Amino acid sequence: MAAGGRRRRPPRYQSLAALVEDSQWPFLFLVSDFSYGAEDYDAEGHEEQKGPPEGSETMPYIDESPTMSPQLSARSQGGGDSISPTPPEGLAPGVEAGKGLEMRKLVLSGFLASEEIYINQLEALLLPMKPLKATATTSQPVLTIQQIETIFYKIQDIYEIHKEFYDNLCPKVQQWDSQVTMGHLFQKLASQLGVYKAFVDNYKVALETAEKCSQSNNQFQKISEELKVKGPKDSKDSHTSVTMEALLYKPIDRVTRSTLVLHDLLKHTPVDHPDYPLLQDALRISQNFLSSINEDIDPRRTAVTTPKGETRQLVKDGFLVEMSESSRKLRHVFLFTDVLLCAKLKKTSAGKHQQYDCKWYIPLADLVFPSPEESEASPQVHPFPDHELEDMKMKISALKSEIQKEKANKGQSRAIERLKKKMFENEFLLLLNSPTIPFRIHNRNGKSYLFLLSSDYERSEWREAIQKLQRKDLQAFVLSSVELQVLTGSCFKLRTVHNIPVTSNKDDDESPGLYGFLHVIVHSAKGFKQSANLYCTLEVDSFGYFVSKAKTRVFRDTTEPKWDEEFEIELEGSQSLRILCYEKCYDKTKVNKDNNEIVDKIMGKGQIQLDPQTVETKNWHTDVIEMNGIKVEFSMKFTSRDMSLKRTPSKKQTGVFGVKISVVTKRERSKVPYIVRQCVEEVEKRGIEEVGIYRISGVATDIQALKAVFDANNKDILLMLSDMDINAIAGTLKLYFRELPEPLLTDRLYPAFMEGIALSDPAAKENCMMHLLRSLPDPNLITFLFLLEHLKRVAEKEPINKMSLHNLATVFGPTLLRPSEVESKAHLTSAADIWSHDVMAQVQVLLYYLQHPPISFAELKRNTLYFSTDV
Repeated sequence: MAAGGRRRRPPRYQSLAALVEDSQWPFLFLVSDFSYGAEDYDAEGHEEQKGPPEGSETMPYIDESPTMSPQLSARSQGGGDSISPTPPEGLAPGVEAGKGLEMRKLVLSGFLASEEIYINQLEALLLPMKPLKATATTSQPVLTIQQIETIFYKIQDIYEIHKEFYDNLCPKVQQWDSQVTMGHLFQKLASQLGVYKAFVDNYKVALETAEKCSQSNNQFQKISEELKVKGPKDSKDSHTSVTMEALLYKPIDRVTRSTLVLHDLLKHTPVDHPDYPLLQDALRISQNFLSSINEDIDPRRTAVTTPKGETRQLVKDGFLVEMSESSRKLRHVFLFTDVLLCAKLKKTSAGKHQQYDCKWYIPLADLVFPSPEESEASPQVHPFPDHELEDMKMKISALKSEIQKEKANKGQSRAIERLKKKMFENEFLLLLNSPTIPFRIHNRNGKSYLFLLSSDYERSEWREAIQKLQRKDLQAFVLSSVELQVLTGSCFKLRTVHNIPVTSNKDDDESPGLYGFLHVIVHSAKGFKQSANLYCTLEVDSFGYFVSKAKTRVFRDTTEPKWDEEFEIELEGSQSLRILCYEKCYDKTKVNKDNNEIVDKIMGKGQIQLDPQTVETKNWHTDVIEMNGIKVEFSMKFTSRDMSLKRTPSKKQTGVFGVKISVVTKRERSKVPYIVRQCVEEVEKRGIEEVGIYRISGVATDIQALKAVFDANNKDILLMLSDMDINAIAGTLKLYFRELPEPLLTDRLYPAFMEGIALSDPAAKENCMMHLLRSLPDPNLITFLFLLEHLKRVAEKEPINKMSLHNLATVFGPTLLRPSEVESKAHLTSAADIWSHDVMAQVQVLLYYLQHPPISFAELKRNTLYFSTDV
């Protein structure tokens, strides 16, 4: 098997035009992973098939290039708005010339490694061609000359082009010089792309011919099922077995790779470098070539003919959670040009091709979205209990750690696969049970259906895609059983989303995402046609679904809002940032009583990939995201979790931020610092019913203003607090605890808290956890108990503010309890490890105390029931 051990199946019988048709990047298409996923579970989420789908052992797979530049891998994970369709002018903002040229070398090295693999694949494909041709003229031919020429059409030409390119590029990369030129090589490669046009035109026929020959000739079937591909020069694997079907797809996959590399090379090549105009020219040729293919070849996504005699095409598909018979069921939903089809993968006997089973369909002419009044009459959506979702997250994190340990110790692949399977099951359940935002659709002739989504972004995407198709002259129809069977049967071949979005479906070399803090400034927006009350929300992905993390103020009655608001967003393995722009609805008669329903109108939405190479710099990175003609300008920078662990004591002992809590309470002659008391009082006065209190970020400039006022002990503190946005006050309280020279629960006791929460025996855990509280210095303990009671009061309002004890523990746990820098460096190797090993345990420690009956300082100190040796 190839590196990563994942089997992949290429889409079959699709032209390049069909594949690139809906891409976010012009003419870029990607092959999704093919591994066991949602299809292995029945509608209720119970497992139908253990392990990979039946018959998958015989499926062809594609071994991916192991070495890819950071830019390529980041872009390959989603395209999105972060990729510019035109070459950038000079170096990217904030990139120094030296660093740019170093990145240029990295891009080229990655591309060179993938070129080597591609050449080896083409060689493997050509290997049987000569003996097959030799037998074609004998009395017992395996294939005819015509069949051989059809199957292997243009492969020899493609091989020679890339072999020459590789042989010329290799020495330039190996004997690196910052002024080395290779633009002419890419220019020549681009000029020879015409051979791919001929290959693409013949691809479908070649594949069909190979399949027919396999069915009629056992000898050829054996040859085509196990072609041997040489491994890279520095690889331990000498050969890999690959099917002919997978290898025939390789040129289709490869044709866009050079375009990606050219974008990256231009990004990291100074404008005055001699390569720059040559690379620009190569990119122009490549894009024109791909554009011509897109225009010349008719999309072959036709499933059946529509009632009007037009071709029916697949527009969008994806996994959605459907509420059916009061239970959540994962469905694969397909939106065609005239019909919405909801399906699940049905069980098949071993070796048989898998098919979808249609659950229901609605012709788009009959599909309507219910009004807010109709939605109110619908059954309420009951969120899944937070503690169960947190348990799933804990199990996922623990399993990730076990997998990493097994890999580090070079454990058995079977053990690793078992752990991965368990992780998938937990991730699947989390994905099934986390969405709460309703997406209702109705068949005007009958039944209503309800899907649950994790973000208003997805709901808007589906609604807009359907409404766009409904603008055409659509007719109602009823599919016969045969037509429905043909349409459903086409779904397996046409689908663009192959797997549910869980980390266990990712390759080992894919980015684990970012852990730490993303600082985002939302500057302004332009492009509104009329004045409105406007605001933006920010979302990031976490455990496979998106979570709203921040919200700007509403800018009233304007076409050019200027927020200039900064937010600090905590990332948990995040790979994408979304910005949604809304028009605020102040009409109370339109406000839906369904608490999960958002009635404010989406004016625009956009998403960018959080490319570690771009984000992980100390400098702000400014960008513009375009959404429906609206342009939102924003800046961002990232602080990794290991950097955020560093606590810098304040040099101003007169302030409160960064000063030991014992020093502050002694100076104030108080038991609990004044800043904690005032922030808590204000939140309880007017923020306890605020949705997402403590989770939604406050504006960073407001928080910094409050910090300055508290540090200066300004007499206007109370007046400023009463006027300040409540999320900024909540953010100031969190910042105070985060900037303490050591966490509230102390560095010394941290290892003991980690051991105590891991105890299985309830009595032993109680004994240990109470002893640890008693071991805290008095100012720390009194402040902790004060905060604990406040958070419990906030959680009492959960039906309104949506903040449960679990949510609050997730927000405050890592702030109150963190490893010291020494502890962190001794045990952890990466930011991802910090999350896996520690953060979930930190959350559980705080949750333990939040769920505990009230703890009195006096009783705790007096109680002799708890005893233990010193920690």
